[in-house]
Amino acid sequence: MSYYNFEEKENLTGADEHFMKLALNEAKKAFDNDEIPIGAIVVCQGKIIGRGYNLTEQLNDVTAHAEMQAFTAAAQTLGGKYLKDCTLYVTIEPCVMCAGASFWMQISRIVYGANEEKRGFTRINQNLLHPKTVLKGGVLAEECGRLMTTFFQNKRKEI
Repeated sequence: MSYYNFEEKENLTGADEHFMKLALNEAKKAFDNDEIPIGAIVVCQGKIIGRGYNLTEQLNDVTAHAEMQAFTAAAQTLGGKYLKDCTLYVTIEPCVMCAGASFWMQISRIVYGANEEKRGFTRINQNLLHPKTVLKGGVLAEECGRLMTTFFQNKRKEI
């Protein structure tokens, strides 16, 4: 039994798809910079208050995930460390680190695109989110997953 609420992917809304497309734009920036193509945005009251994409290679920092970049930007925009009335849109299911950070930030909602079969937090520990956080997966999953697949196919060709 998990502690968080889970919305079924059949309940897609136009706003979720709109903001996921914007997160995909962030992921494409990572792709273009030879970073693992994950993008994230944080939305509060219909406005983007933070955005980010993976910068782990560029910054030589394993913690520079898209979600962490977006969380930092959102907290700076709001002038506080809690994101209680905000939604994180991320193209790939968050890892344990990013799910844990979302717990501490008390984010209200997480919407992700494609599942992360190897390192996604739901495969490791489903109870990492704040108890009030609502989770919704599968929004534009095919598009989000395809970007990752293309990235890793290109990497294998380079070898």
